[in-house]
Order: sequence, then structure tokens, then C-alpha cells
Amino acid sequence: MAEFDLIELIRARAMHSRGDVVLGIGDDAALLEVPAGQRLVACTDTLVAGVHFPEATAPQDIGWKSLAVNLSDLAAMGAQPAWAMLALALPLADVRFVEQFAEGFMELARQFEVALVGGDTTRGPLGITVTAMGFVPEGGALLRSGARAGDAVFVTGTLGDAAGALEMRESGIGNRGPETRAAAALPARLNRPEPRVAAGLALRGIAGACIDVSDGLLEDLGHLCCASGVGAEIDADALPLSPVLQEAFPAAQRRGFALAGGDDYELCFTASEADSARVARAFAALDCGATRIGRVVAQPGVRVFDANGKTLEPRRRGWQHFAT
Repeated sequence: MAEFDLIELIRARAMHSRGDVVLGIGDDAALLEVPAGQRLVACTDTLVAGVHFPEATAPQDIGWKSLAVNLSDLAAMGAQPAWAMLALALPLADVRFVEQFAEGFMELARQFEVALVGGDTTRGPLGITVTAMGFVPEGGALLRSGARAGDAVFVTGTLGDAAGALEMRESGIGNRGPETRAAAALPARLNRPEPRVAAGLALRGIAGACIDVSDGLLEDLGHLCCASGVGAEIDADALPLSPVLQEAFPAAQRRGFALAGGDDYELCFTASEADSARVARAFAALDCGATRIGRVVAQPGVRVFDANGKTLEPRRRGWQHFAT
């Protein structure tokens, strides 16, 4: 199939549009209208086969995840998603792959009323780059730089499930008892993460700082602390873990997944002690919880403590693409 036939295939499956799309797919660039009083929020993520998803991942799941990781970035900024652009590199013009990829991508796009407004296709090793855009009221964006000493540290949902899924896949465990249940449940957290868009919107005016957890809690919270000029102390026993992860792995291993596993796409945020009740009220109406896991301190760095106050030294702190 020729390149322009592939583009037409994608366009035909991306017919969902919005009133603020003046001109979408089909020209040299899109024409888009930003609402009055709103700031445009834009982010880009690239997913590479064998790095961001296992080679054997279903095309529908790759499509979903390629958009989800970008919507997670918008959520961390407190933005309402609106538009996306897709650049797709393929080793072959595989029609079935593109059809299934587009199916997964658009399934999530429809859920959040995101219009695909342009992009590119090229020949090369399998890789996907998505740019997502959304809106936030002027002065309303959640940033990494607003944490203050004395604030509480929270995280949405549960941590470590995606890392647990990878471990089960690579080690081949999961053929008996609770491991079987985990082997069935955990891959969805790896392949189809749920971007916490509603949580990001609810945190406007409440969170002091926010970041999405993509490279591991310690790594990403470290970025937030660095931007804010503070540090953090984490209670290891407060980390939210799913029941299936707890059943399938010993305590030390699942703690390592939660602290450094990555691919969770939850939100880690800070809020003042005075706003803790507002956090609880905001999340009471959402489909994910928010767990307090520690506090912001003046001393730089992110430290982890057990129930006895002993400092823990995790073997890993997160994912770094160019680490030796």
C-alpha cells in the first residue's frame, strides 16, 4: 500500500472532529482555534518498539498507549485534551497493523473527545510519535515548580502494576494461584494505561505542583522536587498497591516496582496541609483515589523510610534512556 493510501486509511478512521478544528487532515497543516481566555498546552512523546512496549504487543494496544502517555502529560498540567497529531514509522506498509493501531488510538481519542488533526507516515523501524494539545485557563496550569516545604505528597491510583506485568512476561511466572490472576490483570495496566485527565482537572487550584509518573515515582518526584527547589520524604508502607500485585510478588519486590518501575502514568502531586480535605473531596467523585505517601521537606533529594523510620536505599530509582 502506498503512503497516501495509509494516510487515507487513518483519516477515514479518525473522522471524529470538534468545532474548534477549522481545517484538519488533508492539507499541509491544520488550522485550530484556541478558545478565548485559554492557554494552549502541547506535549510530545515517542514510543519505540522494544523500549516502550514489547515487540509482541497488539497493535490496538500500541495505538491506545501512544495517545494515553500524551494525555497523561496534559493531565499533569491540569489541561483539557483537544487535539492530537500522529507520526508513524513502519518497516512495511502493513494495512492490518495500521487498521488495528488506528482502532486502539481512536477508541481512547473518542473517550476524551480528542480530534486527530494531522501527522506523517514514513518507512523505518517501528516507532510512534504523538503530539497532543489541550487547553487550560490562563494562570491555571499545574506546574512542577510549586511544591513548598511542609506540603503533603500524594499519588493517584496504584503503583507498580506495569512493572509487575513486565516482570511476569520476562520471567514466565504466572501459571498458578494468585500469579495466574495477576498475569491476567496486570498487562492491561502496562498496555492500556488510563490517563488521569479528570484528576488533573480536579486538582486545578488545589495542587501546588504536579507531574505524571512515567519513569518511576522516585525519578519523577525527583524532577518535581528539583524544579521546586525542595526535597521529599516518602513512607514506603503508604505506597498504594493493587491487590493482584500484592498477591503475586513478595513485599520487597513489589515495593521496588512501585518506587522505580515506571509506566504507571499516575499523577504525583503536592498540596498544603490546609488543602488535604479539599483533595479528599475532589477525589471522592472520581474513579481513582489519591493516597498520601509523604511530605515535602527543605533538604534536597527524595528519601524513602520504612515504618521504623529507617532509610531505605532502593536498587533502582527509575528509568533513564541514556544511562550506562
